[in-house]
Amino acid sequence: MRLLLAALVYTAALGGANAQVLDPGERAAVEALREGDMRKLAIHAEPVPVPDTAFTHRDGSPATLAESNGRLRLVNFWATWCAPCRGEKPSLETLLQDLGAEGLVVMPIATGRNPPDAIDAFKAETGLTLLETDLDPRGSLAAALGVPGLPVTVVLNREGAEIARLMGGADWSSDSARSIVGALLALP
Repeated sequence: MRLLLAALVYTAALGGANAQVLDPGERAAVEALREGDMRKLAIHAEPVPVPDTAFTHRDGSPATLAESNGRLRLVNFWATWCAPCRGEKPSLETLLQDLGAEGLVVMPIATGRNPPDAIDAFKAETGLTLLETDLDPRGSLAAALGVPGLPVTVVLNREGAEIARLMGGADWSSDSARSIVGALLALP
């Protein structure tokens, strides 16, 4: 019964996700904006449903990525001990500062063992004030999404489906990143 229910939920999510497919022209236009680190951004031909695997907010309340908030989300899997993760975090904050009012949400999710005091110390040392870090202490969400290493940033459309993925660190404050995210925000 659980398998049948899971199959029905997956099918429903897939059907709903297809409502916001990038048409070939939109996809080509976004792909043409990829320069520098953004060349690593893989834009999917079809939206991919995300699993309903739980993670926690810093206050301990549970959440899932499948709960769409109607906004474009960059979900950044990282860890306090990961040098490339630490290096890209200020650029994610700059991107959020510049495009948050237009509907962008940046969701850093600390995967694995990342004590809250270590996260707070990192934020203090780098001057980060906007990025709130969620927690995936057992790496369950990262595993369910097929995150092979850190950092990985998954782009979710307004309906909560994965539309793109970037593996490795990147400068999210670059002109290319801003253009790509701006183009995605402009889509209906």
